[in-house]
This record gives sequence, structure tokens and C-alpha cells, in this order.
Amino acid sequence: MGSEQTFIEDGMQRTQIDEFFGDELERAGYGGMDLAKTPMGTQIVLRAEKPGMVIGKGGKNIRKITTQLEERFDLDDPQIDVQEVDEPDLNAQIVADRLGNALERGWYFRKAGHTTIDRIMDAGARGAEITLNGKVTGARSRNEKFNRGYIKHNGEPAQSIVDRGDGVAVMKLGTIGVTVRIIPPDAELPDDFRIQEDVDTSVLEPEEVEGDDVEELLSGEGEADEPVAGPDESESDEDFEVTETPPEGDADATEAGAEEIIEEEIEGEQGAAETSPDEPAEAGEDIDEELSEETDAAAEAILDEMDDAEAGADLTVIDGVGDAKADALIESGFESVADVRAASEDDLAEAEGVGPAFAERIKEGAEEFDGGDA
Repeated sequence: MGSEQTFIEDGMQRTQIDEFFGDELERAGYGGMDLAKTPMGTQIVLRAEKPGMVIGKGGKNIRKITTQLEERFDLDDPQIDVQEVDEPDLNAQIVADRLGNALERGWYFRKAGHTTIDRIMDAGARGAEITLNGKVTGARSRNEKFNRGYIKHNGEPAQSIVDRGDGVAVMKLGTIGVTVRIIPPDAELPDDFRIQEDVDTSVLEPEEVEGDDVEELLSGEGEADEPVAGPDESESDEDFEVTETPPEGDADATEAGAEEIIEEEIEGEQGAAETSPDEPAEAGEDIDEELSEETDAAAEAILDEMDDAEAGADLTVIDGVGDAKADALIESGFESVADVRAASEDDLAEAEGVGPAFAERIKEGAEEFDGGDA
């Protein structure tokens, strides 16, 4: 139990130190830290967008942070190394903090999410994903995701290759959690492959086979010269297969006999064709065509009834829409359930007396409504 407790305490300590740096170095663009305990002390590598603000004038700020680490977290001789982040748009922690600040300043979440993920991809990332959790719009909590490129969620690459950052945006309706995942441009994924040119492939070629052996195998000579007789074959069959060429005088008789046989086969086929009953087949085809036409007509009639029912349904059939809301929607140009279903939540929210929260509820009710039941 001692070893398990040690791992738990070390993990909690790392998390608390990371949160401490995030609060103290928020203005400096804190981008994460690496902590390693050695016999000589505790080595901490800080990544920041503005290292000068971390160090402070004459090293005043860095000495203050070192003292607080010794007193609050009981670290032995902490040595802090500050490194500058070359590309802040590829650091997940910096991007998450920026996105959280943008949401707190009043940016619309869709605009902020698309703008942020576009900047990440323009910086050269192989893939990125942004997740917003909380009351983004309205009183109902939900998840919003923005994806670009290629991203890993499971396995060892998701832990060692994907850079993850977490941020928070404190809004009036509640707190919104921000999670950013980025795969850097130089990441080597397990399923990557490369095509190499000018490579010596002679070691991979099979050994050459002599030409005589190949010809013998293809022609069936050698050991397989004499075929094995099957169960239905016998020596007497070979005698019957041998035919003799007829003499010249009998050639005309043979040709005449062949012509007579061919003429008899042609006459037999014509007779069979004349006696074959065509009328039942044609009648069957006519019946199939009539059935298919009736089926298509019935299906089209059912679809037309469903469309008419949906188009003519009163807006009050939508869950939560009363007469006042229905009149407001009709004045805004939404005269049927189909119009409400085709519109966006932003368009519905512009109607008089309909806000973003109620627009979302109307949209869900219209999508769940079945016109055939009306």
C-alpha cells in the first residue's frame, strides 16, 4: 500500500503545482511544466509565452515563486528553468487559456471556436480538437466540439503525442470548461508510412529458376508425362478415339450427311418455336406492369399525404408552442412545421418573444414532430 499511496501523493502534488503556476503566470502565457525529482533537488522546466514576465526585473519574480514552492509544497531546493514557447498557437494550454478569456469577453462560442482552431491548423498542426462543456447558450448544459485534421483519442499515442490543455471560462450562466487537443507537426504516429526511392531491392528478389525446369512444369513433361487413367477410362476407350481419314471417294458422302443433319436440327428448332405458347408469357408481363404501376401510385399518394399533413400542420402541435408563440413565428415567416425544421436556431431566436433558449426547444420539438400523426 505504501507504493500506491506514494504515486497518488506525487500525482496530487504535480496537479497542485500546475494549478499554482497557472494562477501566478496567467499574464505571462503559462504553457505547462515538467517536474523531475533528483538527488540534487527538484528540477522544474517552465514553458511560457513571455519568459521575461516569469523571471521579473532582476529575477525578483522567479525568486518569489521559488520561495513559495518551498513553503507551500515542501520541495527540496527547487531549480526552475524557464523556456520560451516558439509557437504559442501549437501549445494546447496557452490556446485553452486564450479561448477561455475570449468567451469571458463576450465572444460567441462558435466564432471563438472556429477562429481558434483555424489558427491552430494555420500554424502547421496535423490535427486539433476543441471541446466546450457547460451552459454555452441557454439554461441547458451541452457539449460543443470543433475538429480539424487528424486526432487520436485512445492508446499510447493519445497520451504521449497529443498535447492537451484545459481552461475555464466563468460566465453569467455558469462555468464553461475548455479542452484543447493538438497533434504537433513533427509528431510521428504509429500508422505513418514513407515511400523510399532508389532503394536496392536485389536482396528481396527470389532466386532464379532455370529455364528448362520451368518449361517442363508448364508443358507437363518429365515425371508427369504419362497421365493417370481415371475410374471411367479404360484401354478400350483409346481404341475408339483413334479415327481413320476416309478415302477421297467417300468425302462427298460425308459432307452430304452432315448437311442433312444440320437441316434437320434447324427444322426442329423452328417447329419448337412455332408451337411454343407466347400468349401466356405476354399476359404475365402485362400483369406485372399493372401491379408495379399501382404500387408506385399508392406510394406516391402516401408521400403526398404525409407532406401535406406536415406542411399544413398548425405550429401549436410543436411541444411548448402556444398561440402567442405561433403568431410570432408566423409573422416572422415560419408558417409551417417544415419551415421551422428547415430554419436555424439563430433565425428562430430573432422572432418576437423567442429567445435563444426557447428557439432551441422549438427546434427540437419540430424535429421530433411526425407529420403523419397530426
